[in-house]
Amino acid sequence: MVVSAFRRTVIEAQEAMMAMRKRVEHGGTIRSRRDMLKAGVAGVVAATGVVRAAAAQAPAPRATRGSAAGVAGARLNGPLFFDVETTTGVVRGMANTGIKIFRGIPYGADTSGANRFMPPRKPAAWTGARHCLGYGPISPQTASGFRSDYAQLIQWDKHIGTGGMSEDCLSLNVWTPGVNDNAKRAVLVSFHGGGWATGSGNGPMYDGGQLALLGDVVVVTVNHRLASFGYTHLAAVGAPTEFRSAAVCGVMDMVASLEWVRDNIAAFGGDPARVMIFGQSGGGAKTSTLLGTPAAKGLFHRAVVQSGSTLRLADEAAAEKSADMLLQKLGLTRRRVAEIQRLPWEQLLQAQTEAAGAAFTPVMDGKYLPHHPFDPSAPAESKDVPVIISTTLEDAALRLTNWDLTESGLIALLNERYKDKASEILDLYRPVSGGKTPYLVQAQVFTDTQVRSRAIAQAERKAAQGGGGAWMYIWEWATPAFEGKLGAVHGHDVDASFNLYRNGICGTGEKTGRLMAKRLASTFVAFAKTGNPDNDQIPHWPTYDAVTRATMIFDANTRVVNDPRAAIRKYWSQNVESTAADE
Repeated sequence: MVVSAFRRTVIEAQEAMMAMRKRVEHGGTIRSRRDMLKAGVAGVVAATGVVRAAAAQAPAPRATRGSAAGVAGARLNGPLFFDVETTTGVVRGMANTGIKIFRGIPYGADTSGANRFMPPRKPAAWTGARHCLGYGPISPQTASGFRSDYAQLIQWDKHIGTGGMSEDCLSLNVWTPGVNDNAKRAVLVSFHGGGWATGSGNGPMYDGGQLALLGDVVVVTVNHRLASFGYTHLAAVGAPTEFRSAAVCGVMDMVASLEWVRDNIAAFGGDPARVMIFGQSGGGAKTSTLLGTPAAKGLFHRAVVQSGSTLRLADEAAAEKSADMLLQKLGLTRRRVAEIQRLPWEQLLQAQTEAAGAAFTPVMDGKYLPHHPFDPSAPAESKDVPVIISTTLEDAALRLTNWDLTESGLIALLNERYKDKASEILDLYRPVSGGKTPYLVQAQVFTDTQVRSRAIAQAERKAAQGGGGAWMYIWEWATPAFEGKLGAVHGHDVDASFNLYRNGICGTGEKTGRLMAKRLASTFVAFAKTGNPDNDQIPHWPTYDAVTRATMIFDANTRVVNDPRAAIRKYWSQNVESTAADE
């Protein structure tokens, strides 16, 4: 009876909306915005009342992890709320435009206290239906500043405050067109950017709704431990053996999230045999690392690395130095290192920020991570996994703020950095940088010598391995935001890959931005579904090899170019700065 009443209220609301539309179609008017919203809101409110009535008739819920509680009662299967059974309990999500959204699903237990620096543990099971309507907490991290135009453009400050912050951060979010339907849709799992230190799967650039709607796919975003909480090499500073995984536990978190996908995604309409992992910047570094992680083998079947090609991880000597610096700021000696689990997480984060020069990234420990991801060659663990590798034309602009750089200033800058070679460098760039400001030419130079150099090396090594193919693209379409001064900046293709044409970096609904977002998102969907990026939104895209170097150029005129910027690539391959220590 309760379920019938619930459905009846929704149907009544839908009928009211249809009547209003017909009135408009036949020349009627809507008196106010309130009239326009009234029918839909009334239906939701009434339906909510029915759900509350159902809950009132059921036994009181048992409190579970964090502030969540299991809601006892009949399972819900639409049209507004949907329940799905996972290996640890039932989760309840909510539909929007046919997409069922589940936020803050735990895939691991709280990592505080005795679980700090330990491998992830399974979450405790719960009874009833767990509300997964809001995002879960994110890993402790510092905030993005308000003064950076770039940070404001990508809304990086919005990560903090959306879901809170704590060590109880092992959660993921799911967007899917259907649940419990055995549809076996391709699954796209995103690992967020922000290096290894900031960000979350909750941010506005990782909303999976539009991508799931466009491609009839399941989208998953992941939260995991970051910086000192996930990558402090305590074993190198005398910690007891139980801390042996402290330098890689953040990678273990990501593997655990993929194990959750393997075990649960079918109930969310996904296919555990068609899982694509992807990430940009720090997310690209994570994806690169997972491609070479033995424990991740078989958990994913395609991969995309966007502006984050990582060839090598931190070595143990550098990681030991960083761990020592952290202990010093915490006031702990090596003999007292185990006490680090008793400190408040706020104290640990504060010490991390004060340890100037310390870096907390995964360590090639020879055990869990037995080798570097792509050095000296592509990893055997993912030989059969096809990979797309990419950069943006002006990736390096994210850290540059000398907007008023002049031509003479550019010459002086390049002469200083590259030993009086500005003239020969600029001769290479003039044919490909027409109309670009000196600021953006500078950004192209720094991109070619750093992130693009690593991307080319990664693609060459993947192609040479055989097995799954390699594809390369350069995103050249410049963002119109902030008067276009940032060009095709780092991260521009993230929003596009999620089909988030509404976001500022894609032009806030501007026509070309919509087109570019659809092109890239459709390409990711095709790749996730088939292992081949070809689709009707782009030209045929050949695989990359060291001879033809076929590269898709994503621009208003999206096209394939063999060995684009060839003279520049050859020049920097002979004169490039060292890229051994990846960012």
